[in-house]
This record gives sequence, structure tokens and C-alpha cells, in this order.
Amino acid sequence: MRVLVTGHQGYLGTVMVPVLQQAGHEVVGLDTGLFATPVVGPKPDDPAGINVDLRDVTADDLQGFEAVVHLAALSNDPLGALDPELTYDINHRAATRLATLARDVGVKRFLYASTCSVYGASGTDEAVGEDAPMRPVTPYAESKVRVEDDLVALADDDFTPVMLRNATAFGFSPRLRCDIVLNNLVGHALLTGKVMVMSDGTPWRPLVHAADIATAFAAALEAPRDDVHAQAFNIGSDANNARVSQIADAVAEAVPGARIEITGEAGGDPRSYRVDFTKVGRALPQWTASWSIPDGAHELVEAYGTHGLDEVAFERDQVRLKRLQARIDHGEVGTDLRPVAASARRSLQG
Repeated sequence: MRVLVTGHQGYLGTVMVPVLQQAGHEVVGLDTGLFATPVVGPKPDDPAGINVDLRDVTADDLQGFEAVVHLAALSNDPLGALDPELTYDINHRAATRLATLARDVGVKRFLYASTCSVYGASGTDEAVGEDAPMRPVTPYAESKVRVEDDLVALADDDFTPVMLRNATAFGFSPRLRCDIVLNNLVGHALLTGKVMVMSDGTPWRPLVHAADIATAFAAALEAPRDDVHAQAFNIGSDANNARVSQIADAVAEAVPGARIEITGEAGGDPRSYRVDFTKVGRALPQWTASWSIPDGAHELVEAYGTHGLDEVAFERDQVRLKRLQARIDHGEVGTDLRPVAASARRSLQG
């Protein structure tokens, strides 16, 4: 297929693009480049793409594509809480508008990167499936719920939306994020010798490696329509349902000499959920999540060592909220998160 990937210069997009290309798809990106730099290690071989804000996409931008993989978003809870209304503008309204335009110009399949955090405060230690009540507790998660509802309403005989509810991502990407739980704990442990858990360690978190997310999207692109049409799928594995304290244990094992400190200073975290991944195994039998949490911790230790992660990179360059605030402070990005110097669309060179 000819596939448009929004957010192709982000943490997940950088991993996903080569996976889709290796599967034989022609990939074009769409991104404003807000998080295209810095790059850890060799520069990614980005595909040609469109430099345009998601809110400004036109029907012409979507002509000729058979599928859209929509990753672009304000991509975590702290960033989403920076300005809830802006979060809804980008993550909800712009996403629904993108899907509507895609349907109207003849795009057949629309893969949406949702999140398991839609389950929020699940209120149970039992694993929740896709039909469980959604209880989002942050603007980020709420925006995902709203888009899912809109996509189901847009579905018709010629337009197949698929909602992939990713577990919390982990693992190395050249466009690294250190503000997600495993990546953060490993980085902090390497730099300080401490595995710092700010909650009481009891919340449940399902995790999934970025590479496993990429292969799940590739499988969903190729799946028979009737198996995925207008459906949501939890993306992850039962083995990676873990309490935060168990994730910390895996980090301590991967970082020699690191000791765990569970401070509890952040209080109880209402985001606690275990997730059932049975449905995706039935719909996409060729796909499995192959990375375990301990394997991911060891991968990160090796990658951080190879590429020289230091405190400056960890605290400023790789934490989304701090990087974005710095760009706003320097006048590179407006308070509406549009690049200040953005002009006409232009082709991006890889």
C-alpha cells in the first residue's frame, strides 16, 4: 500500500517507518518536526514527507493514499495536561478531521494509535478487555476515547478505521523518550544509581516495546477487513502486565549496583489497570509481542551506554514537556504549538 504516517519523526514513528517499508509499503510522512531533534545515535533515514501542522491538513495532502497510520499527538499525560483545551484541539478534533478527510478522498484503512490508558482507574486487578468500561483520568486519555467514538461513527463499507490501544511503550528509538516509565527508570538508575519510584509502586501498568507496536500496525494494515473493521484492539502481552514495583525490579537487575527507592511522595496513582490481550491474538494471529520488560531494560542499558546518555540529555533533550517548553521560551514554537517559522508545505528529506 501507499501509506501516510503522521508523526513519522516521533519516538514511535521513527521505529515504525522502517518496519512498514520492510513489509513492502510505500511510506510518506507527515510531521512538523517538533521532536525531530535531537537524534541519539545515527540519523534515521526518514522518508519524504509533508511538513504541515495536523490541524492544517487538506484533502489534497491525502490524495493517493490507501491507508493512514495516525500517530501524531500530544503524546503523554503530563504534556496533555499542559493545556487541556489544546490537547483536545490537536488530539481529538484534528484527528477526527483527518479521518473525515481521509474517508472523503477514498482512503480505505485508517489505523489510529490509541492507548490502554483509556481504562484509567479500572477499579479492579482483573485484566480488562476491549469491552470494559473506559475510565480516562487525564485529558490525553479522554481525547483518545473521543476519537475512538468518532472513528466508529465514520466507518462505512469503503472506510475501515482500526483503533490500536497501545500499552505503555518502552525501548530504544533514535528519537528517544525518557518520560515513559521503563525508559525513565533505566536512565535515572544509570545516572544516579537509584531506581526512583515516586508512587507507592502498586499501580498496574501494561508495557509494550516500540518495535512490537510497529509490527502490530503492520499486521493490522494487512489483516482481512472483516477481522478488524471498526474495532479496538489492546496491543501488548499478558507477560508485560506488571506493577510499577515489578518494573523497578527489572531495572535494578539490569543496572548493576542500582538500588530501588519507593518514595511514595507522589501519592496514590489513580491510573492502574491490567489489560487482556486475547482479542488481538485472534484477529492478528501472525503477530506477537516479542519483547519482555527485562529484555527491554537490558536493551536500554546497552543503548544508553553506547550513545552516551548524560544528565543534560536525560533531563532536557529527551523529556517531551521540557523540550517543548524550552522551544516555546526561545520563540521557536508558539503557545498554540505551531512552529513560529512555519511557512508553506515543503518536502522533507530523509
